[in-house]
This record gives sequence, structure tokens and C-alpha cells, in this order.
Amino acid sequence: MPRPLRVLLDGTPLLGNRTGIGRYTASLAEELASRSDVDTRVVAFTLRGWQRLRHVLPHGVRARGAPVAARLLRKAWLRSTFPPVELFAGRSDVLHGTNFVLPRSLWAAGVLTIHDLAFLDAPEELPPSDRELPQLVRQGAAEARVICTPTAATADTVAERLEVPREKIEVTPLGVDAAWFTGRPPNEQMRARLRLPAEYLLFVGASGPRKGLDWLMKAHAANPDLPPLVLAGPGPVRVSSRAQHIGYLSEVDLRNLVAGASALVLPSRDEGFGLPVLEALACDVPVVCTDIPALREIAGGYAHLVPYQDVEALSEAMRQAVSEPRAASKSVARRAHAAGFTWRRCADATVAAYRRAAAK
Repeated sequence: MPRPLRVLLDGTPLLGNRTGIGRYTASLAEELASRSDVDTRVVAFTLRGWQRLRHVLPHGVRARGAPVAARLLRKAWLRSTFPPVELFAGRSDVLHGTNFVLPRSLWAAGVLTIHDLAFLDAPEELPPSDRELPQLVRQGAAEARVICTPTAATADTVAERLEVPREKIEVTPLGVDAAWFTGRPPNEQMRARLRLPAEYLLFVGASGPRKGLDWLMKAHAANPDLPPLVLAGPGPVRVSSRAQHIGYLSEVDLRNLVAGASALVLPSRDEGFGLPVLEALACDVPVVCTDIPALREIAGGYAHLVPYQDVEALSEAMRQAVSEPRAASKSVARRAHAAGFTWRRCADATVAAYRRAAAK
């Protein structure tokens, strides 16, 4: 029997409140932990709190810490291979940068996940701590033996914008946890705790200019007959009298919130995948989203697609979504489409990327 492939994951996104990349890293680690063909270890690059890593990993996955500020490591990695990841985590066959940046290594074959390239078009929107991200991503894309992207649309963009061969890229679609298919609307206690209206339109995601919230607010205000708007996710958000921001939620609360929505709206300027779209479809909730390649790809014809920044079209699409009849055949089709996206499929494609990288 061949020796399991020794894989080291960047688990830094597992620490703190998890947005999409944190959930991707956690679900991938869970799947890898259940496999006998890979021996998975996880390292976190952070000066404080890396000890918490062992408490958030699946059983059997070993934690390694790099007690150095990630900001300092990134500056060093732009200039040289020092310090190599082996200094903190020992040798491995494959090193997987799960969050845009490929750590420097002496021996491991590099695999890099690039979730989107929104920062290339709007680098001014990056926080000061991420100012070097464009250069780091370009460097990692050139050095990685295999690049993973969540959609074929993102793969095409990465190949074109970062000037790497398309065959170097493996598409590893994200998954939908089984619990989303049994999601239930909020009970009375949750409604009271979050002060939820009886009916609501829902946006899920971290705030930021590329999420299109200003456009959403204008489109929502254009039709006073629409249900109130609820925004869930981290970050500061400007709201109106008919909109409320409830901040970051646990995964259980988030599932209930999505399941109870009249429709989910994702008006992003750019997305690499758009997991809330599939999670809403799994809950049999209508979806309105921007007509951009990645969202068009994952929605599979089951969402109301709207040209970016078209206020009238977004307002009308929200009206149609909340008033559409709940036909049983459409419900089955929506859920079946979402069910095609599993974390097992994501892990299978990722392990294929590891094997390609290790064989080169």
C-alpha cells in the first residue's frame, strides 16, 4: 500500500469569525481528515492565537504554529524563501495555500487556491494589511505547481489576468453542507432576539464595496412594497429605515435566517463562487444575483440574474422573486441543483490537484 500523501494546509482562515474562505478551509480539512490516502497537517501564521488552532481542527489532524505576524511573513516571502514553512511545520509532500498566498517552502510542491481576482480591479479597496496581496498572488500563481479555483469562470480569469497556462488550474467547486437541505425558518425566540420582521429580503456576506450594497439599498428603496431588508455578516453597513444589519451569526442561526427569507439577494460586482446562492437554493429560497460569470455558472439557471448597477432591474427582480409561486417541481429542481455541490467532490478534486503537483 503506498504511503499517504503528506499535505500541509494553511489553516489561518480557521481562526476568528469564519467567512466564506474560513468555511471552505474548515470543510476541506474535515473531508481530508476522513481519507486514508492523505496525511493532513494544518499550520497557522499568526503571532497571537495560533494555539487555538488545535481546538478547531477535525480529530486526527495535527496542528502546527508559526508564532510570527502574518504581515511580517508576507513581506519576507516577497523578497526570499526565508523563512520556509518547514521551519515551523516540518517536511511535507504538498503545501496548500488556502487563502490566496502560497507560503515559501524548500521541498513541498505548492498548490494555491485563488478564490477571485476582485482585488486586481480595485486594489484601493484592500485594507492596509493586504496592500501587498496583488504581488503575493502573482508570485504564488507563478510558483505553484497547480492552482485551484472554485469555478471555471474564475479559472479562465486567473489564466488570462495572471498569465498562467489554463491547464495548470484545477476547478474545485465548493460544497453545500447537508444541514442546509433541512433548514427551518427562525422560531419565535430567534425572531425576537434578532428583531426580525415577519417577511424579509436577505443579504449574506461581509460588507465591502464589491458587494454592491449601495446598489441594493437604492433598488430596495425604489419599491416600498418590497419586504424589509436584512443584512447578515461582519463589517460596518449603512442601513435605512427599512433595512437592518444583524452582524455575524453562528452557522445554525444563519441557516435558519436563510430558510426564512422571502428571497436571498447577492448583488456583487465580483464573486469567485457565491456560496450563499447555493445555500439558499438548498433551503428552497428564491435567489436574485448579479449576472456575472461565476454566479451565472453556479446558479445553473435557478436564479433571477440582473445586470450590475441596474437599479430598476434589481428592484423588479426582487419583486418577482418574493411573489413567485412555490411550485413543487421548481423546489425539487432547485434543491437537486444545490445537491450536486458537495465537499466530498471538492476534496476529490483538491486531492487530484495534490497528486498532480507532487508528480511534477
